[in-house]
Amino acid sequence: MPAIAPPVETQLAARLVEIGERLRAKRKALKVSATVAAEAAGMSRVTWHRIEHGEPSVTMGAYLGAAAALGLRFELIDPAVATSAEPALPEHLRVDDYPQLARLAWQLEAGTELAPREAFDLYERNWRHVDVPALDAHERELVRALAQRFGAGRLLV
Repeated sequence: MPAIAPPVETQLAARLVEIGERLRAKRKALKVSATVAAEAAGMSRVTWHRIEHGEPSVTMGAYLGAAAALGLRFELIDPAVATSAEPALPEHLRVDDYPQLARLAWQLEAGTELAPREAFDLYERNWRHVDVPALDAHERELVRALAQRFGAGRLLV
């Protein structure tokens, strides 16, 4: 029987769900079944399922094991510590200037501007819809800069 979930703030619960969704997306991108992934991580399929749904009662060790089984890792990032190598980003990004971003933000009006964090979230949440070979150098550099600033150097997809 699963452990009773500890009380978790809404924001933290949402973050666990997001982690679970990213783990599921990575597993599916690798074309690995949940059963095979669970076996690789040394856990039951039920525990794997609970991780993919962001349940807070699952141990941190299980989350780490799931990530490792998919070739991912967790890092603790102190947002107060900025790296000097961080690329400069404009205050606002015009969606139309980046073709793949425009595909992801199809519902927005032409000429819409996004904050860099919003653009990063769109790329990361919808990366499966990005035509990576079609990224031009300008947009590829934007994705790299966004990942450096907001994703510790990588998109969690």
